[in-house]
Amino acid sequence: MRLVVGVSGGSGIPYAYAVLRALQALGTETHLIVSSGAKRVMSAEGRGPRLGDLTALAAEVHDDRDLAASVASGSFRTAGMMVIPCSAGTLAKVAHGMADNLLSRAAHVTLKERRPLVLVVREDPLSRPMLLNMLAVHDAGAAVMTASPGFYHAPETVDDLLHFVTARVLDQFGLDVPGFQRWKEVPDGRPS
Repeated sequence: MRLVVGVSGGSGIPYAYAVLRALQALGTETHLIVSSGAKRVMSAEGRGPRLGDLTALAAEVHDDRDLAASVASGSFRTAGMMVIPCSAGTLAKVAHGMADNLLSRAAHVTLKERRPLVLVVREDPLSRPMLLNMLAVHDAGAAVMTASPGFYHAPETVDDLLHFVTARVLDQFGLDVPGFQRWKEVPDGRPS
């Protein structure tokens, strides 16, 4: 399986790192795009994952300014794309078809090719323009998720919370993350 992973400037770079780690463990070929805004957030978030941590987990890393990259074309086959975290600005670009960087272009291509696109929004509170943009991308075929972990699995660490969101995001692509406890299941996947 080949997936595009976009990382935009919303706070929450650890979510991207957790997803990339899971995809690598699952043997998924990942094509990573990190926006300039995401790079600024990485430095602001301090002790979290750095750019090198993310790029080390990807099969291929694309420059966000390279609109001629493979992922900018619909003829480059993928199983879909996610943007995690997805900033309000990136959400707006996708909602209105603005493809002025590789991340937004790849998202546009994903929609036009009718492939799964998952936008993991990580901003609160949600303004009216954001809500309208979420509705617009939903109507265009994307799935909008928030980085909202559940608590029914009795998380004990931040990694447990990241694992929950990672598993729910990868569910959108039909991928199972080992160790994910679903509602009313015991850890081995049997109903409780």
